[in-house]
Amino acid sequence: MSQVVGAPAVARASEASRWGQLVAGIVCMVMIANLQYGWTLFVNPIDQKYHWGRAAIQIAFTIFVLTETWLVPIEGYLIDKFGPKLMVCGSGVLVAIAWYINSIASSLFMLYLGAAIGGIGAGVIYGASVGNALKWFPDRRGLAAGLTAAGFGAGSALTVIPIANMISTSGYEAAFLWFGLGQGLIVVVVSLFLRAPQSGELPAAAAVAQSRRDYTPQEALKAPVFWVMYLMFVMVGAGGLMATAQLAPIAKDFNVGNVPVSILGLTLPALTFALSIDRVLNGVCRPFFGWVSDNIGRENTMFIAFLLEGIGIYALFYLANNPLYFVILSGLVFFAWGEIYSLFPATATDIFGRKFATTNYGLLYTAKGTAALLVPFSSVLTDLTGNWHAVFVAAAILNVIAAVMALLVLKPMRIRAMAKG
Repeated sequence: MSQVVGAPAVARASEASRWGQLVAGIVCMVMIANLQYGWTLFVNPIDQKYHWGRAAIQIAFTIFVLTETWLVPIEGYLIDKFGPKLMVCGSGVLVAIAWYINSIASSLFMLYLGAAIGGIGAGVIYGASVGNALKWFPDRRGLAAGLTAAGFGAGSALTVIPIANMISTSGYEAAFLWFGLGQGLIVVVVSLFLRAPQSGELPAAAAVAQSRRDYTPQEALKAPVFWVMYLMFVMVGAGGLMATAQLAPIAKDFNVGNVPVSILGLTLPALTFALSIDRVLNGVCRPFFGWVSDNIGRENTMFIAFLLEGIGIYALFYLANNPLYFVILSGLVFFAWGEIYSLFPATATDIFGRKFATTNYGLLYTAKGTAALLVPFSSVLTDLTGNWHAVFVAAAILNVIAAVMALLVLKPMRIRAMAKG
């Protein structure tokens, strides 16, 4: 390959350098995982203290997800332009501030403010970490995105029990304060090691078909295939976000939360057991399905995962009153849901190229925020109907439809779009 005269040659990056960048991004993702996946532990204690109602409290969760996702395109542009180090470092400070505000919030306004600040910080960290993985690993894009997203999905697994214990012994305020400060500090330190790759440092792409040119964000938004992926993201994301935010209230309503469950010699209360297993499986599924998609194709993998989630959600409603089934089926739901955070970024970058990967996936990632708008509605619908039936059935149907769309709509559209590219 010819080089521009006078331009310094860029040496191929070592595998250690590439994996070092990936690990740094994963650590940052682990540190922001509790902002979303630990939230359900705080809902009931906050309601018991202030009696604001679960629906009003869950608006904070929606605000967090909206600010975490809808601002990522702007944040992604800044990350693509200036690199990940500075942006992630500042966002670590925001993460700490957010949970400090939550620890002293005596009004819904303050709770919502903390959620918004936390969402901004988490959005930058998420976008920079996934974007860096997509750029550093064109040869194993699904796996790299999956491993990075696993940090967010499973990152709270080790802290579920410590947070629950601190809430019960010292109050939820102390849990917000000390975990918030610790998580933010670690992000600040690790961010100093992040950087974007130069073209000459990267290996050749993998066997999975990838675009030969880089689409600008404006071009990506004009592509019909982008909006098909956006719709599918919303359809699948809604059910998973509902389960994430509502798992503790669901366990309470089905009277299984505090019932001891024993699996493989380990005995824990059903809700604590479910939260721990869910976080692990939600993390494991991301690199697993990402690796599968690197080998059998993105849409084929989507079909399998989305269909599995639809079945799991439907079964959970009918069997959730059994503590053992509650734990197992909630794990299945999270295992089949989390892969959207590896499959969609990999697919988007395959289609639209590497140069604007952070921004283009940031645009697609706003679908998570759109899906989050349905989370408070699930509480309202449950209050109106007196049970969770309508919510679970709707979520299951949306997943089955998305599974069919992956093969019959997305796959042919992606092939046509990449042929043009």
